[in-house]
Amino acid sequence: MVDLDALKGATIAFDLDGTLVESAPDLIAAINAVLVAENLKPLSLEEARPFVSRGARWLLQWGITSSEVPVSAARTSELFHRFLLHYSVHIAVDSHPFPGAIDALTVLRNAGAKLVVCTNKPTALAHSLLSKLVMVDFFDAIVGLDVVTAAKPDPAHLIEAVQTVGGDLKQAIMVGDADTDAGAARGAGTHLILVDFGYTEVPAAELAPDILLSHFDDLVDACIQLLK
Repeated sequence: MVDLDALKGATIAFDLDGTLVESAPDLIAAINAVLVAENLKPLSLEEARPFVSRGARWLLQWGITSSEVPVSAARTSELFHRFLLHYSVHIAVDSHPFPGAIDALTVLRNAGAKLVVCTNKPTALAHSLLSKLVMVDFFDAIVGLDVVTAAKPDPAHLIEAVQTVGGDLKQAIMVGDADTDAGAARGAGTHLILVDFGYTEVPAAELAPDILLSHFDDLVDACIQLLK
């Protein structure tokens, strides 16, 4: 039987998109809804998925630039606002938790760990997505880029997320999928677990995590190993 004592009082911070949730289909569909309405070429899911960690604004700009049609900065801002409106309504059409995530969160929370979402998504959108996927109650807080002094990869984001739930950085783990998560964890001095199925341009294995996971079934054991 696994000894869960090491988890009590620990803080596990999770990235959201590409780590806990496969959200790329809805995110890219919302980008494409805006592009197509402007008679611009849509992005393919396969092509755009690795770049989701750069954020929706970057993806939209990429889509505009790829179409080689001049669009003013003011118009781009209008299009991004239109994206936000569309995405907020269609945020959980095809998005879903990665396999094993719910079971792992259940074990961690029941063992007494503090769970916090540390995401570069706006807090309201993150809360909406997790609510619609019936995951929000697992977390003691959701800390998006709009409620911190600096967003990932700046360590301030992770530090402030851990502080929000009353955690100790020495007993904290960042669970993510990309260089933004690795940078925040290394800067904050926390343990780092990366998944190899998320949204990243650089393979997660090359980001030197303490532990690399291919399935959430292994997350609890990985956390215990780092916290002992």
